Amino acid sequence: MTNHWVDIKNADCVLIMGANPADNHPVSFKWISKAKENGAKLISVDPRFTRTSSQADIYAPLRAGTDIAFLGGMIHDILSNGLYQEPYVAAYTNAGFIVGPDYGFSDGLFSGFDPASRRYDKSTWDFVRDEKGAPKQDPSLSDPSCVLQHLRRHYQRYTLEEVSQVTGTPPEALAQVYKAFTATGARNKAGTILYAMGWTQHTVGVQNIRAMAIIQLLLGNMGLPGGGINALRGESNVQGSTDHCLLFNIWPGYMPAPTGDLTTLGQYQTSKIPPNANPRSANWWQYGPKYMTSLLKAMFGDAAAIENNFGYGWLPKLDKGQTYAWLDIFDRMHRGEIKGLFAWGQNPACSGANSNKTRQALGKLDWLVTVNLFDNETTSFWKGPDLDPSQVGTEVFYLPAAASVEKEGSITNSGRWMQWRYKAAEPPGQARPDGEIMVELWKRLRRRYAAPGAKAPQAIRNLRWSWDGRDTYDPHEVAKLINGYFEKDTSLNGKRFQRGDLVPSFVYLQDDGSTSSGNWLYCHSYNSDGNQAARRSRGDPSGLGMYPGWAWSWPMNRRILYNRAGVDPSGAPWAPGKSAIAWQDGKWQGDTPDGGWPPLDDPKGMLPFIMLPNGVASIFGPRRADGPFPEHYEPMESPAPVNAFSSRRHNPLALTYHTRADALSDNQARFPLVGTTYRVSVHWQTGVLTRWQPWLLECQPQLFVEISRELAQLRGIAHGDMCRVSSARGQVEAVAVVTSRMRPLSVQGRTVHQVGLPYCFGWVHPKNGGDSANLLTPAVADPNTGIPETKAFMVQVEKAVPA
Repeated sequence: MTNHWVDIKNADCVLIMGANPADNHPVSFKWISKAKENGAKLISVDPRFTRTSSQADIYAPLRAGTDIAFLGGMIHDILSNGLYQEPYVAAYTNAGFIVGPDYGFSDGLFSGFDPASRRYDKSTWDFVRDEKGAPKQDPSLSDPSCVLQHLRRHYQRYTLEEVSQVTGTPPEALAQVYKAFTATGARNKAGTILYAMGWTQHTVGVQNIRAMAIIQLLLGNMGLPGGGINALRGESNVQGSTDHCLLFNIWPGYMPAPTGDLTTLGQYQTSKIPPNANPRSANWWQYGPKYMTSLLKAMFGDAAAIENNFGYGWLPKLDKGQTYAWLDIFDRMHRGEIKGLFAWGQNPACSGANSNKTRQALGKLDWLVTVNLFDNETTSFWKGPDLDPSQVGTEVFYLPAAASVEKEGSITNSGRWMQWRYKAAEPPGQARPDGEIMVELWKRLRRRYAAPGAKAPQAIRNLRWSWDGRDTYDPHEVAKLINGYFEKDTSLNGKRFQRGDLVPSFVYLQDDGSTSSGNWLYCHSYNSDGNQAARRSRGDPSGLGMYPGWAWSWPMNRRILYNRAGVDPSGAPWAPGKSAIAWQDGKWQGDTPDGGWPPLDDPKGMLPFIMLPNGVASIFGPRRADGPFPEHYEPMESPAPVNAFSSRRHNPLALTYHTRADALSDNQARFPLVGTTYRVSVHWQTGVLTRWQPWLLECQPQLFVEISRELAQLRGIAHGDMCRVSSARGQVEAVAVVTSRMRPLSVQGRTVHQVGLPYCFGWVHPKNGGDSANLLTPAVADPNTGIPETKAFMVQVEKAVPA
């Protein structure tokens, strides 16, 4: 989230796409309700009429997988009717940057496409630059080669009529949504967008979000209370785990993971610092060397020294050109290239796209370790449906883990608020907290790596667990090391620090080995003032729901990211009464500012988007794999005979896999229906934590498939009938829920039916409760992230014949 949960109450319009918070974030939905009480319009755009839709002022149905067409139509509407906030766009975005003459777009392809490699040469997307290397600009935004004019030309195809034909959304519903949300471009208004996996889990997932970012920038809604782009994370600590490098391509604090060709720390630092020739840009990643060196000191302590590159060589690197996304890992596993797997706090046999392939892949491992609370489909995959245990050679180890209320530590929620939680009960039986399991594993590995002949032993033997060297797990010690210490006596910024002092904030981190920090973004979270995540002050001086003394928000307790974009170049709020900060009496008042420089009109002022090389937000995004502007492509399985916007039907860079288990089908006769997946309120993810609770299972006892009344009549299916739902990859049996929540849509002159299934069930428990909906979904993915397309695929639904 650029903003936070409480801040939603400040919005004048809330657009929810790709999410259903009334069901899936029910407690947090109170802030959406508060916005409505304050007069905000609530818009729900969804293939299903959800519980969120029932609370909305405007509901618009949508064919799954056509979000870019829907949002592209809004961009077209904004530009055609002059609804963008021109002073904001000109000052704080790259709308005025002049795009180079080699850039082009034609029939669904951007310039630089290589059909052999299915990759773009992104050098053709560069800007025209001056003699110092800074992009040339046209502040009037009228140059035919500037970004705004390219944007205008790109989306001129996305007319209301054309968008309706693609999305199935009636034109009048489109017009109603566009009018309500674009009204937030007025200087006294703010609009926010809430999204979840309904946007990300597509072969164009990143570009879905890019499209909304463009809209929010055009309307001037970034950096304001009640504005922003806000991801609704699927678990209470997904944000925290991502911050601490859950993903393969980043190290803690979103530093890029190095590749094997970068053999020295100097090479890594040189290659990862983005160039910047604009003196008004903070280009904050220039401080990356300080954060990386401090991370290495946190990892290896005194063993990390300048003569050994601070231990840089001891940490693993990515093979250049190799990806390690979920689908890649299980594809390699399916090919027999991976021997062992730790499945920690997850259930890939149900959660992975094309789960039949995932289960087959688990059977090709030598060993599998699962860490979880209850038995699940991954732990017991070897005795699952269609598997003969005598033919499975995988040795499975199950380590019982403590639940969240049985251990102490922090979580970081969707709004980046790090909150400390305390143990309420002891874990039962042999169950242990994750940290204790990790420490025990580390101890044993360390003993093994101390033996003669160990390969690359420094990486394990030099690991530093805590400041004082204790071998037990202490969440406070880990939190302090994440914040960071001074590793030697030093003087900085006129202050004297001793070895062992906690670093006050990341502005004190150094690249000479004198400081450590396990994650620079969290440097300030546990300092001489104590554990900031444990604070519980209910004071709200702003009246905007900032609550600066409640918990702690990264970075530096900032509640709204890029908040200096919420004021004009003079420092005055764009929207009076909707400003996180304001420049008064020569200093910033309000939220922690995104950098302490004066406003842009001051000769010492800096541009507000400090994490981007040029200091401005990217309407034109030349760093994405599949294009600088979002473009509609059909899902890999689609009912539409053609892409209405070009002859290029699918994302040309979509990740695909080619084992015998990776079937795709556009056979309309065999699989004529659009399928999508979602969650329900009473079950958690794949249901491992909730299916074992009888009071929750009573609420949702087995897999169901929602179908429209019209489709039920066509198929001769009655409410409550057992159905067989099949795709090119697998099939499940599900109870039919015949409902008006699903409605047929008119797409390119034909009627399209959609069906939906939750993905929270599995064969282990309850018996006869059904299996995972991911047995149906395809293993195809977004080229930027590798996230699979589980929200739009083709299926068949038939009434099951009793055995």
